[in-house]
Amino acid sequence: MASNVYFWNLRTNLNQPFHKRMAKLLELAGLRGIVQENDLTALKLHFGERGTTGFLRPLWLKPVIDAVLAIGGKPFLTDASTLYVGQRGEAVSHAMQAARHGFDAMTLGAPVIIADGLKGGYQEEVAVKGKHLKSAFIAGAITEANSFISVNHFKGHELAGYGGALKNIGMGCASKQGKMQQHMTTGPTVHQDKCVGCGSCVRICAAKALSLDEGARVVLNEELCVGCGGCFLACKNGGLEINWKTDVAHFLEKMMEYAAAVLVPKAGRCLHLNFVMDVVPDCDCVGFTDLPICPDLGILASSDPVACDQAAMDLVNAAPPLYAGKLPKGYEPGQNKFRALHPHVPEDFGLGYAESLGLGSREYELKKI
Repeated sequence: MASNVYFWNLRTNLNQPFHKRMAKLLELAGLRGIVQENDLTALKLHFGERGTTGFLRPLWLKPVIDAVLAIGGKPFLTDASTLYVGQRGEAVSHAMQAARHGFDAMTLGAPVIIADGLKGGYQEEVAVKGKHLKSAFIAGAITEANSFISVNHFKGHELAGYGGALKNIGMGCASKQGKMQQHMTTGPTVHQDKCVGCGSCVRICAAKALSLDEGARVVLNEELCVGCGGCFLACKNGGLEINWKTDVAHFLEKMMEYAAAVLVPKAGRCLHLNFVMDVVPDCDCVGFTDLPICPDLGILASSDPVACDQAAMDLVNAAPPLYAGKLPKGYEPGQNKFRALHPHVPEDFGLGYAESLGLGSREYELKKI
């Protein structure tokens, strides 16, 4: 059965400026039936790593926050900490990075709350019915929220091929342990040549999987490693890093199972917004923002994340390509731009598996406002 996906093409006028168009989009998408009075409502987004400029503009979120407040909900802006070393590895630096990019509670009407706690360990283990995982480790503030809105910068992604609702949910709502569980099946990659013998990783490893050898260099016992990811935050010298080399199809399926762990317990209480604007080749994690691959197209809203992502991808692929940037020359409207950029990704980008998990339908009806 086709799902409804509501679409606004960004046209405005004096009588219908941005905030009124957004309010209409949210109304048609059923926000009032998703958010209830006194709901603690998580708005899951990506605040952008330092150096990026394509992240969602804070004022674009203001109509979404205002709509939740008008219902009587209590919105908060949220994300979980990263595995890699950057500006978002723990809550203090992450919140400061959000502030640097303009996500201010007094301006927007919603605070920033880092969902997995101070050091990425605030999580809940959630049962999953998938072919890879029996449970998933989800950031605690996400599981505790009464209602959930994914606010997604639709773009390319260097591993998943594209980033939209399901990537923002499946990877973005996982704790450090959850992110590591998706990315790999063994422990971290050890670079003894970069280890300075400080022992920070050994002290933080609750599983006792890390130790220092006679030369004061880190050693990993993979059999003891539980994949919590705490050592990445502890090591400041690159001695322990995630092994990004993974089977992409396998990774995407685990990511979709994580999305199910977030969404299934909140059935009927979730909405998804894809901002198909600044559609750049890579994630907002990379520390820079390249030129877009197509013009700005619009904003999509749906209670179905699979349909919302499929519709966004179809719009991007149908749009005229912009050749000044990373997209190879010679591509025509209708060809898959994300496959051109990231050919290592399966043709369906994991959406077929998401559909099989009951997360939604790849068939949709685009309803323009």
